[in-house]
Parts: sequence; structure tokens; C-alpha cells
Amino acid sequence: MKTLWTPWRMRYVEGQIGREEGCLFETAPDRSHDREALILFRDPLSVILLNRFPYAHGHLLLAPARHVAALEDLSPREAELLMTRLQQATMIINKHLRPDGINIGLNLGEAAGAGLADHLHFHLIPRWLGDHNFMTPMAEVRTIPEHILETFDRLLDKFIDLPETMSDLNP
Repeated sequence: MKTLWTPWRMRYVEGQIGREEGCLFETAPDRSHDREALILFRDPLSVILLNRFPYAHGHLLLAPARHVAALEDLSPREAELLMTRLQQATMIINKHLRPDGINIGLNLGEAAGAGLADHLHFHLIPRWLGDHNFMTPMAEVRTIPEHILETFDRLLDKFIDLPETMSDLNP
């Protein structure tokens, strides 16, 4: 029998830690990246960070930099750039984590499942065949195969200098 250790999650599972003060997408607004806040990329209109409580290894959150809750409140430029960032993040995750698939989702409003309903954000969740086992449905615990800071360090240099458009992205 193998033991799967994910000790950093126990404080979350037991409810010992909750949501931090302020908006996680507005943390370190003057920094393009921040390891402590898990920010992989920030520009004036968008932010990409690792989810501190991921559903799977490499789970990213992508949001407009501006605090906005509804899609219709995004400017055309914000909406366009957010979709570009989703494309870019998908390419990076596919190339460097090599998942078998990716879930991309947006929950608008608390009733739709948004844990942070007042700042819209996309979830980009890499998935591997057999990536979750009996532990999730039986014990309500997920196992993540790599420490989140190791994942951050692996991905940071891929995000630091994201171009503004997909056509500017070098293969």
C-alpha cells in the first residue's frame, strides 16, 4: 500500500483557514508575479494565478485585473484579452504539464458555484486519465502529486513575458 501525503491541504479540509481579507485577484497589484500570492502573471488588464486549493495539479485562475462580477461589465478590450490569456495559459499547461484534457469553467454568481462571486474568474483545470481516485468521493480529500510552490516555480518563466496577443506568441 502506498501513502499519499498532501499535508498542506489539511488546514483547508478541516476548515481551519478561510478566505483571506480582500480580493485574491487584487493582491500585489504592483507586481507582475508573486510567489507568495501564487501570481504567475499580471498586466494592467488581467491576472493569472495558481489556485491555492486546487481541484487538480496545475489548477489556474484567470481574471480581469479590475474588480468586476459580470461578463457584461467587462470592456470589449478586457473580454478580448481575457480570452487570449485563456488560450495562452492552455498552451502553456498543455506543453509543460501534458494533461490528457483540460476543464475550463466560469461560475457567475454564488448560486452557480462561485466561491468568490464578486470578481469573475475562469478556472483552468488540467486533467489526467485516472487523476482522481476513491479518495475524493469517499473521504472528500483530493491528492495533488506536486507541491503547489514547485508547480509555481515550474510554470513562472512560461508566464512572465506573455505577449498581448496570440499572434505575438512565439512557438
